[in-house]
Amino acid sequence: MIPVSKWHPSPHRFSVWSAGPDLGHGGHLDIVERPLSCSLRIRPDRLGEVRHWTWLGAVLVTACSAAAPLPSVTEMGTATADTPTTVISPTASPTDPANRLEERITMVEEQIEARDIVDPMVLDAMQKVPRDRFIPDDLSSVAYGDHALPIGHGQTISQPYIVGLMSQALGVGPGDKVLEIGTGSGYQAAVLAAMGCDVYTMEIIPELATQAQTTLAALGYDATVAIADGYYGWEEHAPFDGIIVTAAPDHVPKPLIDQLGEGAALVIPVGPIGAVQTMWRFTVDADDLVTGESLGGVMFVPFTRAPE
Repeated sequence: MIPVSKWHPSPHRFSVWSAGPDLGHGGHLDIVERPLSCSLRIRPDRLGEVRHWTWLGAVLVTACSAAAPLPSVTEMGTATADTPTTVISPTASPTDPANRLEERITMVEEQIEARDIVDPMVLDAMQKVPRDRFIPDDLSSVAYGDHALPIGHGQTISQPYIVGLMSQALGVGPGDKVLEIGTGSGYQAAVLAAMGCDVYTMEIIPELATQAQTTLAALGYDATVAIADGYYGWEEHAPFDGIIVTAAPDHVPKPLIDQLGEGAALVIPVGPIGAVQTMWRFTVDADDLVTGESLGGVMFVPFTRAPE
């Protein structure tokens, strides 16, 4: 088991939680770092010139200095007929969530609200959405624990705090159109739907996409699920009021930046596979200037691409 460690040099906070070997090889280590935010502004055509030399070193520096290098944005073209999108239709009728409300209340109070997630829509949604319905049955007893959990196919459902952090960072609410890249279990999509958002979500693994759609429909959450390579976004429905990415590429996909509406945020972990990454919040203003804000260190599963 990876040792649990905590380092709290005031006024910063750096904590590591380990899911442990009992949660399977698909689990991931959640590293939560909350330094002072740093913001950088640069034009999109110059982002590709900004390279980070050592991600791990940068994140450790961030814990002390609240600084992290701006990741590169790479232009890879737009979606074509060679990058198909298959939209899944709901196949189940809504049912009531399992009654584990007290566990959800405790999760929100102790894991999320206590760590400075204050958006009432996020807190309310995470108190309502039954996380236990989005994980394998044999892990149901630890559904509301302070850790990520494996969901099969080498993927995970994120730690509740990370879901809250990313949802709050989006800054979205009722009626906002949000694109999620990496549906996974469907839990993040359910939280956004419970916040009143119009949710579009893309998953490259067909089995996960199908299961997520079934679960979302069964619980009455309205989200449009597609089987596709999310790198190119979903241009048909752009621009979006927010884009959230739940797997880590080693650079920022430019199609996602291009599909942001004015003032909208892209929340995305960026960094190397198997090492500490940085959670970024990007916005684009009316002059096409991109502002990047570091939200701290994390560790996510790799961003999966379709075969060339």
